[in-house]
Amino acid sequence: MPICQGKSRWPELVGAKGEDAAATIERENPLVHAIVLLEGSPITLDFRCNRVWVFVDSCGIVDQTPIIG
Repeated sequence: MPICQGKSRWPELVGAKGEDAAATIERENPLVHAIVLLEGSPITLDFRCNRVWVFVDSCGIVDQTPIIG
């Protein structure tokens, strides 16, 4: 697994609104792009240091720790 630069995990965002969480992630690590997705959505399995999946429930609330990948 490659070594990524900057902050790589955001456990404090579980329970936050997805769009707010994405904005926080991109502010705290400007090297990544945060993508908000409904939990269970299909994703690619390739690892990328510039991407963070932000999974939300049906109410738009982050339900798992966003991490780089």
